[in-house]
Amino acid sequence: MLTIASWNVNSIKARLAHLQRWLADFGPDVVLLQETKAIREAFPWQEITDAGYNAATVGQKTYNGVAVLSRRPIDVLATALPGDDGDDQARYLEVFTAGFRGASLYVPNGNPVESVKFPYKLGWLDRCYRHAESVLASGDCVVFGGDFNIAPAANDVYDPDGWKNDALCRPESRAVFRKLLYLGLIDALRARAPDAVGPYTWWDYRRGAFAADEGLRIDH
Repeated sequence: MLTIASWNVNSIKARLAHLQRWLADFGPDVVLLQETKAIREAFPWQEITDAGYNAATVGQKTYNGVAVLSRRPIDVLATALPGDDGDDQARYLEVFTAGFRGASLYVPNGNPVESVKFPYKLGWLDRCYRHAESVLASGDCVVFGGDFNIAPAANDVYDPDGWKNDALCRPESRAVFRKLLYLGLIDALRARAPDAVGPYTWWDYRRGAFAADEGLRIDH
């Protein structure tokens, strides 16, 4: 059985020791990383190779950045989400590896909603939807994984009322997530636990949120 994992690593340089230990302990076949915060020259190629993985990455200094690690060879298909040649943020990487077509994606956060960041998020998601249509039409086995920055439903948020106006939980964001599922994609966790509260994938680092399990499921 092929094991595919996704992790917003929040700086591959700062988390490298954690990543190395996790790869050794868990041994996934393919890993989709987000928020690597590293340009190509600063990516830890040797350490990843030593861990037994091939790698592909598209990055920026300090911000964003996505990568794919695989025990099998990697063919890079796209280093940016189609539809806007002026968008230079490193948020999308699509590859073929281990017999499937996979994308590591880092969807814009979108906050504050009153700023230009929310329309950018929705525009990015619309491009993602249109691209997903064409990718799924290829007939390949397809995985879209990463930090979607969307909590799809109330049971994906520890405090639904308190978060209802946040970009992660806004109905516009959730609507695009549902549209992606309607194309034929499967929310992997909900396929196993359709009615569970959580489990969460993100917690605020302040106010003891992790210890209290006050989180959101925004990575899929």
